[in-house]
Amino acid sequence: MITTSTYVAFLRGINVGGHHKLPMGQLKQELQQLGCTNVITVLNSGNIIFTATTQPTASLAHQIADHLERIFHFSVPTIVFTLHELTALIALEPFKKVTLTKSIRRYVSLLQKNVTSTLELPWQSADASFTILLKTDRAIFSVIDLSEVKTPKAMERLEREFGQEITTRNWNTIERIAKKLLA
Repeated sequence: MITTSTYVAFLRGINVGGHHKLPMGQLKQELQQLGCTNVITVLNSGNIIFTATTQPTASLAHQIADHLERIFHFSVPTIVFTLHELTALIALEPFKKVTLTKSIRRYVSLLQKNVTSTLELPWQSADASFTILLKTDRAIFSVIDLSEVKTPKAMERLEREFGQEITTRNWNTIERIAKKLLA
């Protein structure tokens, strides 16, 4: 008997600044072409909830990325999490000690695979604008304080430390995905 699982795919670098346009309706159709069912897109930034035959997330990510590159003619780096992996991240409550203000942004950077780092966590930039709170096998939780600096070099630091097989989402987006998953 074939088993299925619920997954969430996170695409990197689409619909940003008018580049690499990927309409969500067409994205949904393309995942259905791959045999995915119950496909739901969340926001316009490449967050897709779907059901597929149970398989390793790295294999599924590779299939999706290859298919999308053939169809759209540009690279679409893809990271896939199982429902269980995503709910485990939420259960960590990584930002429970962070005081929210209008200038505080909470982020999670998702990794294709576990990457080791010598960075001691929690780590904070010299200007106190960027803090990396916690790292799990496939996620890095960070906070940006826009009252300290308007354009922090956060992504550059994350990519330098953890590599480019990474995509970052605002924590509010993750909470929104979780609501759809658990509805």
